[in-house]
Amino acid sequence: MSQQLFKSTAIVSSMTLISRVLGFVRDMLIARIFGVNLATDAFFVAFKIPNLFRRLFAEGAFAHVFVPVLVFNKAHGNQGDLKLLIERTAGTLSVILVGISLLGMLLAPLLIWMLAPGFSWQGSQHDLAVKMLQITLPYLFFIGLVAFAGSVLNTHGKFAVPALTPVFLNITMIAAAIWLAPTMDEPVVALAWGVFAAGVLQMLFQIPALMRLGLISRFRLGFHDSEVNKILGLMGPALFGVSITQINLLVDTLIASFLKAGSVSWLYYSDRLVEFPLGLLGLTLGVVILPNLARSHAADDANAFSDALDWGLRLVLLVGMPATIGLFLLAEPMLSTLFQYKEFSVSDVYYSGLSLKAYSLGLMAYIAIKVLVPGFTSRQDVKTPVRYGMYAMLASLGLNVVLVYPLAHAGLALATSLGALVNAVLLLRKLLKDNVYRPTVHWRIYVMRILLASVAMSTVLYYKVDVALWNQWGVLDRLLNLIKWIAIGAGVYVGTLFMLGFKSSHLK
Repeated sequence: MSQQLFKSTAIVSSMTLISRVLGFVRDMLIARIFGVNLATDAFFVAFKIPNLFRRLFAEGAFAHVFVPVLVFNKAHGNQGDLKLLIERTAGTLSVILVGISLLGMLLAPLLIWMLAPGFSWQGSQHDLAVKMLQITLPYLFFIGLVAFAGSVLNTHGKFAVPALTPVFLNITMIAAAIWLAPTMDEPVVALAWGVFAAGVLQMLFQIPALMRLGLISRFRLGFHDSEVNKILGLMGPALFGVSITQINLLVDTLIASFLKAGSVSWLYYSDRLVEFPLGLLGLTLGVVILPNLARSHAADDANAFSDALDWGLRLVLLVGMPATIGLFLLAEPMLSTLFQYKEFSVSDVYYSGLSLKAYSLGLMAYIAIKVLVPGFTSRQDVKTPVRYGMYAMLASLGLNVVLVYPLAHAGLALATSLGALVNAVLLLRKLLKDNVYRPTVHWRIYVMRILLASVAMSTVLYYKVDVALWNQWGVLDRLLNLIKWIAIGAGVYVGTLFMLGFKSSHLK
């Protein structure tokens, strides 16, 4: 089992790496071309809704409901029934997505007011955000169908195409920033058109792979189909259950709109850096482990189910710990290297660094949630993640109120991290209590090795080059030094692990 999981994880991670690297190129260009100002704050707010929908649908929420149902029907039904279910789901989902997109475009002014009420004090900023939101909202329709196609492909072990699809969002936004923006009266609006174009390309890219499976030849309406209604009934709770962190990020944006100008952008750029390891490991693990857990549950194999969860959590700790340390201790060097050009100042690096450090403290929890939630949804239990997610969201909201005054935008980031930690602990505790997850006997030694290696890595990175000197260097010097310190940190971590007797077999 672990060998197949490793292979699938490697495929998805490599595809995701391409997308994340291009994502950094995209954000570097946005920082360089547009800077941090009222216009970019308006775009990032307008981009919140389609980007949230992308994260919810294309990065797992739809799959949490659809994949277990597909796996069960594939195991206990026939090919004809499976094909009919897929076609009816596609048709029904399309109608719903069109309705949501049109309604969102109509209510765009209200949505912007809800997301960033502080913009109402700047009339032009509010109007600009509304305009860009209306341009990007059709992306909801396209990305919903992309998530549908990706779920079907993943269920059949086809991980590469869905994992590579997000690349097109970065490519179109880069193209829009370079070639379309200079031709427009309001250059930042070009980014919104880049989002729209990405939706079209992402959907078209999935179609050939989906057609080769021979499981869909037309779209059918299935509002009266019991299995389709079951999927729709589970969809709402599932979306909420896996979206707690994203909802908290939206709340961060709402409150940040009342803070110092640039606060929304500082949170955005720091979140982007956290998304890199979260996407490479958290998203990848969630995509790969869900079909495996669903198959184990359908086969009534409790041991395989627990083993898959154990494997995922061990990998979370092994990779998540050094990633957290690296983001925290190299926060400003990373931001300086990637974004400090022209309009993105030293001050922007400093303030973005504060929120990046706060977000990094929750990285382990963010990644663990991607593994723990499938432990419930693969068994078609969406109520438990929803309940615990609600507790976590309330905790985060309360902490927002407490922390925003002393820590400003960084307090919002810290509250989100602590809320994610609450969510992860509750999910893990429930799986253990119900005996669904039974840890292996080697966890104590495993954790001790990782903690000692982490201490060694932290000690070395603490004495990195002074940030003030870093900011004075040119682009190439910053990049080379960042790569050097990342390599040093990783080398110390891995070397210490092997000195302590760690072996690759510990992940099997």
